[in-house]
Amino acid sequence: MQEISFRSKDKDISLAKTLLYISAEDEAFMAFNREMDAQSLKNERKNTNVSSNAQDQEHIEAMPMAGKKIAEWLSELDGIAKEVEVELISRDIGCHLVEVLEAVNKVLFESKGFRRSPVVDSKCSYLHSVLSSKCGSAILLSIIYIEICRRLNVTIVGSRVGEDFLIWPKTGNPEELFKVNSGHSLFGIVNGRCVEDPRSMASDLTCNSLIGLDIATNRDIIGIYLANLIRLHWKRASRTNHGLMLTSPLRPVHDDNEKWSKTDMPLLRPQDLRLAIMASEKLLILQPHNWALRRDHGMMLYYSRDYAKAVQELSICMAFAPQEEAEVLEPFVEKLHLLQLESSWKSRGHKGRLTVL
Repeated sequence: MQEISFRSKDKDISLAKTLLYISAEDEAFMAFNREMDAQSLKNERKNTNVSSNAQDQEHIEAMPMAGKKIAEWLSELDGIAKEVEVELISRDIGCHLVEVLEAVNKVLFESKGFRRSPVVDSKCSYLHSVLSSKCGSAILLSIIYIEICRRLNVTIVGSRVGEDFLIWPKTGNPEELFKVNSGHSLFGIVNGRCVEDPRSMASDLTCNSLIGLDIATNRDIIGIYLANLIRLHWKRASRTNHGLMLTSPLRPVHDDNEKWSKTDMPLLRPQDLRLAIMASEKLLILQPHNWALRRDHGMMLYYSRDYAKAVQELSICMAFAPQEEAEVLEPFVEKLHLLQLESSWKSRGHKGRLTVL
């Protein structure tokens, strides 16, 4: 919230620092779970010596991630930018845009060996992990590229094109980005094989169509990253329930012949589900009036059996959603009210069960 506050100008938002805050918060959550597991094991096995590695962190900046704090990971980006400067000096050339980008490409993709991961998992979906392993998702490699160039006073912009997020330097001469040298255009080298894949919308781009794309703001880029993170963790959480969608429970409510109760709840991985909810909470800060996002957030709370918060989120969603979607949500929210009442009934020590008809 501190980094993406609407009181700050978009150009002043640090993509790297924001993503490292996200990493630190998720790492803190997972470290807490590991500590709780260790303490549980210690309680179960009195003779087992379980060491605790967890540390109380007064500030999120002090949270260690793969052995480094946020400031140290930011210094990693500073170091890469300095290597690019050294590469430019060694070539004894000026600061022509294309030459600068070629130097960035050489350092990032040749010297450092950064590459796009063929499989999207949690290891390639957090900035500190990518800086450590040199293997990351397309959006994170784009963000690293943007951050390195920003340190070199080169403005890189980007836009969503189909399923891809493409980046290029802000220039008045986009033709030079599409000139082919050594069998590749600079635009293709920066963005990877998707530019050359005929199945991708990116393959149809020219210098003229590039100008017509909507440029993503820093907040937009963070939003795209968070949406990817939600999908990743939801997929991991629902791995044992093939084909399960967030909205799967909504439709059967209208079928009078189909029974519906909390006993039908699929078993999900709790840690991955919580990480998806945390990413969704952050995205809602950026997009508070996105009814579909709020619906999905409410459904994740339902799957985590937090019925009170699920009712609250879905009720807010109904105020923003189109009428047909609100009509689908209304009976489901009524059922959730009853489940919430039953949970409250049992938590007070009452026996028996409230029937959800």
